Amino acid sequence: MSIKITETILRDAHQSLIATRMRTRDMLDIVEELDDVGYFSLEMWGGATFDSCIRYLNEDPWQRLRDIKSRMKKTPAQMLLRGQNLVGYRHYSDDVVEKFVTKSFENGIDIFRIFDAVNDIRNMEKSIVTAKKLGAHVQGTISYTISPVHTTETYIDLAKKLAEMDCDSICIKDMAGLLSPAAASEIIRGIKKEVAIPVDLHTHCTSGMAPVTYYAAAEAGVDILDTAVSPFAWGSSQPPTESIIASLAGTPYDTGIDLSAFRNITPYFKNLKAKYNSICNPLSETIDTNVLIYQIPGGMLSNLVSQLKEQNALDKYDEVLKEMPRVREDLGYPPLVTPTSQIVGTQAVLNVMMGERYKVIPKEVKDYVGGYYGKTPAPIREEIIAKIINGAKPITCRPADLLKPEYERMKKEAEDQGLIKCEEDVLTYILYPAIAPKFLKGESVEEQLPACACGNDAKPDLSAIPTEFHVEVNGEAYDVKVEPKGYTVSAAAPSAPAAKAAPAGDLKSKASLPGAVTTSMQGMIISIKAAVGEKVNEGDPICVIEAMKMENAIGAPRSGIVKEIFISEGDAVTAGDALMIIE
Repeated sequence: MSIKITETILRDAHQSLIATRMRTRDMLDIVEELDDVGYFSLEMWGGATFDSCIRYLNEDPWQRLRDIKSRMKKTPAQMLLRGQNLVGYRHYSDDVVEKFVTKSFENGIDIFRIFDAVNDIRNMEKSIVTAKKLGAHVQGTISYTISPVHTTETYIDLAKKLAEMDCDSICIKDMAGLLSPAAASEIIRGIKKEVAIPVDLHTHCTSGMAPVTYYAAAEAGVDILDTAVSPFAWGSSQPPTESIIASLAGTPYDTGIDLSAFRNITPYFKNLKAKYNSICNPLSETIDTNVLIYQIPGGMLSNLVSQLKEQNALDKYDEVLKEMPRVREDLGYPPLVTPTSQIVGTQAVLNVMMGERYKVIPKEVKDYVGGYYGKTPAPIREEIIAKIINGAKPITCRPADLLKPEYERMKKEAEDQGLIKCEEDVLTYILYPAIAPKFLKGESVEEQLPACACGNDAKPDLSAIPTEFHVEVNGEAYDVKVEPKGYTVSAAAPSAPAAKAAPAGDLKSKASLPGAVTTSMQGMIISIKAAVGEKVNEGDPICVIEAMKMENAIGAPRSGIVKEIFISEGDAVTAGDALMIIE
């Protein structure tokens, strides 16, 4: 039985190794050659690409989809969709899900790989039904993990339910590289006995088992394997496409793909890897058998490092790794895949940084424990529920049943701000209301990379890079101008970060004022809940900071009157900054 290949180079591969920073312009020149290889599909959209495009790269993800699809004539375009979460971090109302799936299809998506972070089929139903009505291929997806409550029978039962929902194929999504050859064989054989549709296996090389697991899967009857072109393979990415094709050649599982198809493709991505080398973290590229203990998926590993750097807490990395399985157990053993990987990972980071478990609890963690992300794989202990949601009773219905239609309401909201040029812009705003306005207004500035190390890339645009700095050394202040070697910069160019800098080098100094309330994390102020002159009680939310892609409510450390507020919505703050005065 010939095995087909899904190529992940344009989505999961760079999400896993370089935190989804590959730019559209670096993809387009090679798409036609990828299209000629003979893949089952090319995964090129969804997952974290949507967020990264507008948050970091100043790119329209919808335009990325259209541009790539315009160069694909033979290979189906595939995306990863988080069920009711779409490509965001919360559940969206059914009307938004229907509109997003429809616009994705109209813009070029042929195959929807649809999953739910906790394997709650109710959260996949609306997107599956919508995609099927449109005539798309639906790949119902099982999030694989290891825990006391996840068994072979669990996964076979999920596959049967997805087949009953008229899915066209099944994907076993092993996002952390935990699937052993023996487990793969047992699960795939069990599924193939129960369902007649093709089975795809997706895994990562983090633990080092992936290539052996793929061969065991082939012997067990798998139909499709996910791989990445070799320069962006291994580590927390997928097994290399060329190696898997070669290892199956001449066997009953021969892919039929000629390795000569990669004559230009492999060098192209090798050169591209050199260009992005400065943001490729070595932790993401290496085999780490600790994943079998910590179970952090590939994409989350690089993002975890990025989050810790953002919070100036990279030295806490090992502590966070140890805290993650504790948080995961507390939360009922969710598979660690977006958004539950962010939920568990961010709570673990906060637990370590605060020096006290659950001292700061993001809104998303409260919603998860409250049942708003679906049924947890294992029941959450009563004492954890009490700590996180103050003993409130978690919901048991399908979470989206509680959501009122929001498309038209938020469309008007965005129109009133002058943000909308097309329906896709409305969806971008709904998905990311905190960061989309700046992008849609054209105020974002993309991250800059150094020139390609291979010498084949144009020099980067330096117009948005600051070149003049105020530096303090041992209490002495200096004004310093820096010009990158080989470039001439005529004048200092002001930077335009995603969030505007808060007024005040003074925010640090104001932290010593009587009654000052400070933040312990770096992030962006997305809302202010208190007003000058207002009385607040200890624990009342006074503002919300978006940090590590989660909303973190800052509570009043004491009861009193708000005398002064130093911040505005959209301000960037760092740990130790004063937010306001409460006397």
